[in-house]
This record gives sequence, structure tokens and C-alpha cells, in this order.
Amino acid sequence: MLRAGLIGFSSAGKTALFQLVTSGRDAAPKGGRADASVGVSRVPDERLDQLTALFNPRKRVPATVEFADIANVGGGKAGAQALLDVAPFRNADALLHVVRMFQDPSIPHPSGSVDAARDVRAMEDEVILADLGVVERRLERLERDLKKTATPDLRKEQELLVRCRETLESSRPLRALELGPEESKRLRGFQFLSAKPLLIVLNLDEADLASGPEAVGLAGIEDFLAGAATRAVPICARIELEIAQLDEADRAAFMADLGLKESGLDRVIRASYDLLGYISFFTVGEDECRAWSIPRDTPAVIAAGEIHSDISRGFIRAEVVRYEHLLARGTLAACRERGELRLEGKEYIVLDGDVINFRHAT
Repeated sequence: MLRAGLIGFSSAGKTALFQLVTSGRDAAPKGGRADASVGVSRVPDERLDQLTALFNPRKRVPATVEFADIANVGGGKAGAQALLDVAPFRNADALLHVVRMFQDPSIPHPSGSVDAARDVRAMEDEVILADLGVVERRLERLERDLKKTATPDLRKEQELLVRCRETLESSRPLRALELGPEESKRLRGFQFLSAKPLLIVLNLDEADLASGPEAVGLAGIEDFLAGAATRAVPICARIELEIAQLDEADRAAFMADLGLKESGLDRVIRASYDLLGYISFFTVGEDECRAWSIPRDTPAVIAAGEIHSDISRGFIRAEVVRYEHLLARGTLAACRERGELRLEGKEYIVLDGDVINFRHAT
């Protein structure tokens, strides 16, 4: 499951976005030094809908995204530091920074004016400071440990953290560091916030919603988005929350009036998947049709482990067919007759839209 943590300054509309992406359902508070609300959003996928209509299974199980929301961050280093004490944020795959671009005199901005570029940079600075504190504390401990036992492993960690400190002290996030596989693995346990991919969610006025593609220019964050693992998506959380609460027919009409081709939820999830390089594959049958989310370029044997570790350990072959071929032929047997159902091995790279049956030893 993809996990995302929502961050944002007061009055940015973070709570409205959380309500939008979770549709107000499945949200439950989690304990911690700072309470967080965690909600699960079902990923809309027309392909899964079509496969479900074809097989008419007992269960339809979409892919899901877990979103975590926390009290507003702001007011210095302590704000972002609080995120480090909350498990849903430490364990998040990405951070979603909700940035205010709407004008509303009845909702004062804590900084006195609406300035998206300022807020983006200020939040980045807080996250960098929080990580810098973690790095400095670990380096202090490493220095003491190295005086007792100077092992090569501790030396490597120290060298890597010194690079991290230099990056952070230059006001650059750790996602900007070019790391090898071993270095990435070594840092993984720290769960640094600035190392996580960042999606900027620009919360617009209703009047600006149809001109969403121009929002990045209006926000003045083109240079910021040139950084590694950073994207932006425009929404109007308030109006799209209202749209989400309408029935399907009214929702379609309202979106058409606003010039929207897809919902805010769809755009946020699509941008999150693109940012993280995620794709979906499907398993189908009379019992269940299910979508599974995996990182792009995942080998079949690793994808099998998303279903169950036993399937990965006992992997024999993967029966693979493209979802569009299955929909066109109507049955797996017809796809097999036409050579569209293939047998693939462990190293096969799963593609977005693959329908897979994993053969495995019990």
C-alpha cells in the first residue's frame, strides 16, 4: 500500500484535502506525541471496473492509498520535528504539502498574505531543519562509538551522514542526494522527511480551477519543482469536496460545468503514483478481482510477494496477459489460444495493466 503524509501550514486546506481523498470514511485517530488521523482511499481504476464486469466476482478489491493528517505544522523547528514522532509520517512513502493559493478574507493566513512560493520554501526549510537535528544527534553518538570500536561499518555510516549534514546545511533536501543502493539502504532506517518524494498540492480558488495547468506558474515554484522527486498538482479542495458528496449524475454535470475531466481525488492519486513511479497489476477470478500497487520495474517474483510471501518463495511461473487483450477476448482460454497469455519467469518486469496468475509451489 502506498502511504502519504499530509503537511501544510494553518489555513492551507489540509483537512479539507484529507476529507476529500478519504471521502470522510475509514479515518481513525492514531496515538503518538502528536495525534494523527489516518484514512484509506480506494484508488479509482476503470480497468478494474471492466475486469470486474467481465468476471462478476464475489469481491472487487481496488488498490488503496493510506493518507495521514496531523495538526498544522509551523512556528519554527518544533513544527516539523513533531512529524518525526508520528509513525504514519516516518513510514510514509511520500509527503503531500498542501499549499494555499485561494483568497478568503474570512480565513486569515498566519503569515498575513497568500504567497505560495514563500510557503513552499518555508516548509522545506522546516523539514530540512528537522532532519538536520537527527543527523547531528546520530553523528555525535557515532563519534563516541568510534572512539570505543572503530569498525568499517560505523566509518561508512559516519561518512554518509557527514554528506547528509553538508547537504542539509546548504538548505538542500536529502532527496537531492545521489545515493547508491547500499547507501540508500543504510539511510532507510532513519526515515528522513526531506528524503521522501514531495508532492505540492496547490489549493486554488474555485474560479481558478479550470486553469489548473497554469497554477505552477502562478505559484512561482518552477525552480523548486526542478528539484529531484518533486511534483505539483492543482486542486480546489473545498469545491471538490462538495462535488464528491454529490450523486454520480450530478457530480458529472458539476465537473463538466467547471471544465474538469477528472476529480481532485483522481488527480492527487495519479500525481502520487507518477511521483513514486508506481503501477498496478491485476489478479482476476470468480472469487475476486483485485488491483495491486507496486513500484515500476518490479520483477515478477517480488510482485508475487505483494500477494503473499509464500507465493514469492515458491514462485514457479507467472501467467501474464494484458488487460486489454483479456477484455477483447472475454476469457483467459481465448487469450491462450491466440498466444496472448504468456509464461514468464522470476525476472520478468511487471508492466502497468498486466493481469497475472502466479504458479507457485505450496
